[in-house]
Amino acid sequence: MKLFVFAVALAILQAVAAHTVFTTLFMNDVDQGDGTCVRMPMTPSNATFPVNDLESSAMACGYDGTAGVPRVCSANRASQLTFQFREYADNSYPGALDPSHKGPCAVYMKSVQSAIDDPAVGAGWFKIWDEGYDSKSSKWCTEKLIANDGYLSVDIPDDLAGGYYLVRPELLALHQADKTPPNPQFYVGCAQIFLNSTGAAHPAQTVSIPGYVNINDPSVLFNIYTPKWPYPMPGPTPYVGGSSPAIKIKAALRPQTQSEGLLPGNAILTNANWWGVELDPYTTATGCWNASAACYAQCKTCYDTAPPTGSQNCRIWEAKCDGIQNACSAGNLTGPPLTRTELVLPLPTIIYSTEHTTLPEPEPTHLTTGTVSDNPATSFSQIIVSMPTTTTSSAKLPMPTQMSRDGKCGLLAEGTWTCLGSFFGDCCSAHGWCGLNDLYCGMGCQSRFGSCANVIPSHKLKHRHQHRHGHLHHHQL
Repeated sequence: MKLFVFAVALAILQAVAAHTVFTTLFMNDVDQGDGTCVRMPMTPSNATFPVNDLESSAMACGYDGTAGVPRVCSANRASQLTFQFREYADNSYPGALDPSHKGPCAVYMKSVQSAIDDPAVGAGWFKIWDEGYDSKSSKWCTEKLIANDGYLSVDIPDDLAGGYYLVRPELLALHQADKTPPNPQFYVGCAQIFLNSTGAAHPAQTVSIPGYVNINDPSVLFNIYTPKWPYPMPGPTPYVGGSSPAIKIKAALRPQTQSEGLLPGNAILTNANWWGVELDPYTTATGCWNASAACYAQCKTCYDTAPPTGSQNCRIWEAKCDGIQNACSAGNLTGPPLTRTELVLPLPTIIYSTEHTTLPEPEPTHLTTGTVSDNPATSFSQIIVSMPTTTTSSAKLPMPTQMSRDGKCGLLAEGTWTCLGSFFGDCCSAHGWCGLNDLYCGMGCQSRFGSCANVIPSHKLKHRHQHRHGHLHHHQL
């Protein structure tokens, strides 16, 4: 009951205070996964809050942004980067930003020795793109972002030297800039990337963050209600490859290959910047219970490190641990049972379309990032996002029922899935999740897609981490 009350209170708090946060990085239209390679605030209740102190370290990569994450995403020369902003980090409600939050956008980069260890603050930042107020459309950049479902896309300058970079999308909301005291609101985060490039340029004009803007600048005090055009953009002018001043870096000084932040070859499931590895095989009771403990230890790390985007795949890993534990209890001592090399859910992908072309939807896995599109890049103002849709017809035959492979059950767009026989458990909960205990079946079992005949009371499950129950509010069972 206390957990339920806390979850409700948290939801109310977020509903009142929601602003926006950078959650997801796309490389050439391929989703890298929610929170993957992204520095973002780690406290769900204030993850979407703006940075108000223009002199604070949070101006660089947001709150908690001085600490790196374990993953670094690989980008090719001149790749298109897309940043998704959400009003609710876990996408529990739709929306990118409240329409009242009008202002400019920008994207900065910083060359670093280590994308994981660099604290981000200080000198070395250069701007690669910005947009303020578009007089032709009478729209601020943030208004275009909202109309574009929270997606903002830019191209990496094609002459940049290869190596590690922090990439920083920035939104500035000016709806309270006219108040006393003024309250310009910055929404920033950082992606960690390794740029595979034979380029040699390092922009000559760089700035320090914090420090590139201050509270007395016209760009942060601009009154959007009684505007005096033109709007003065904050920060430096964007770097343009091949024409802006640059320093050429010798090849011997440039990193040739990525050595940090890579996903290990034995990873079988990821959640943001966490990954799980397969357990060692066993044939004894001791080995079985050791494997169970090791599995739950990885599970705890997954939940502990899950960012505000959520812990969905931690739940899938937890179901794997439940399967091992149940096998140990039943005396099935050869395992792990139902070993998998693919546990990860398919990553959602956005399809960008213009009047002339539609990019094909890639088929990424947890170990590949898909193919690089050869289509010419479109500017931010030209991009229209269309999510994949499905149509149904009464003339179609029902799809055959298949055993759940990812913990989801019921009649879904991609087929009909049953929990019977799956290692997640036989019960299909009211909200379409397979489980084996009364936390799932007690919420109403969908008998068409599973069975609650063999429910295990949750208090009888052995070796259960109490930490697990603290995260149930992330999912509707």
